Amino acid sequence: MKGVEALWEEVRELSLGNTSKVERLHSPPTPLQFMRDFVSPNKPCIISNALLHWPALALWPSDDYLCQALSTVEVSLHLTPNGRADSLVPHPTDPTNSLCFASAHVQRMPSRDALDLIQNNDRKYRNLVAYAQQQNDCFRSEYGLLASDCEPHIDWATEALGCYPEAVNMWIGNNLSETSFHKDHYENLYAVVSGEKHFLLLPPTDVHRLYIRPYPAAQYAYSKDTGEFSLALEDPARYVPWCSVNPFPSPETKDNEMDKFPLYFNGPKPFECTVKAGEVLYLPSMWFHHVKQTPDSNGLAIAVNYWYDMQFDIRYAYFNFLQSNCHPSPRGFSNEDLFPDASISASRDENEMVAEGHRQVDE
Repeated sequence: MKGVEALWEEVRELSLGNTSKVERLHSPPTPLQFMRDFVSPNKPCIISNALLHWPALALWPSDDYLCQALSTVEVSLHLTPNGRADSLVPHPTDPTNSLCFASAHVQRMPSRDALDLIQNNDRKYRNLVAYAQQQNDCFRSEYGLLASDCEPHIDWATEALGCYPEAVNMWIGNNLSETSFHKDHYENLYAVVSGEKHFLLLPPTDVHRLYIRPYPAAQYAYSKDTGEFSLALEDPARYVPWCSVNPFPSPETKDNEMDKFPLYFNGPKPFECTVKAGEVLYLPSMWFHHVKQTPDSNGLAIAVNYWYDMQFDIRYAYFNFLQSNCHPSPRGFSNEDLFPDASISASRDENEMVAEGHRQVDE
């Protein structure tokens, strides 16, 4: 692993310098500058003053406006007991010793009800966190009535990348909404309209530090009658490759997590950045990211992100090569623990599993 650890440092120095801060531009770049300085070196940046011309900046912080504009629309709402959908939770039949990959209970409902549930101002629902995070091009399919409030694409990014976005997604959450470490096979332009988004970022070369492993897939189900969640494994069984590291372990589990995942906790710190309303984060393809948020005064954090197809070029081949050459196991785990199903073995190409999990989670 010493060679890989040296690579971590070299990548950071060459592409990002010796700072832990993400570069911030005070105005949108030209297409040439964006391609040359950020896309080609696979380097993130934050662009301030990028959305000043969007009516959404003034309109969307008003939930009255959103309710009125979307009054005829039903939206997909993701419900969990803790705000962490698409994440690792205790296994439903062996919660002490095993984890599973849990997906949210998804429910269609009128937009006004959805916004009320996300805000949950009266704390009527104490064990429920709602997050509008449908993905699947949901802005254009579910929130199309808001299209005139923002741009259909980011013009300088579209020109630089040579294509229009494959998907545009809407995200509406609260202070409990959280996204666990993962990566996407897209060039991501993430525009914050209201509230703030807090990102932890790791470059693709740090893949081994996140201990990606296959976990049995499970699904939350919410009962409106009892106000309780149940969690059940999918049938037929399916395994999702996912990052094992929780960067914010509880005080009770911190020592155990640090001992189990030393490459993460003892290695270089992730890049941290906060993206504020009116700003855009360029998140390069295959960068790992963990996201928390701070809502605005109305209790909402709202963002729109644009997924552009990545180029499957030499960088992708290089990432595959690096990923296939070393598979550190969490301390205290055997291959049997990590690959419990006979159909999944430690010798299976991990990138194939990651791509498969990406499709299954995002579809």
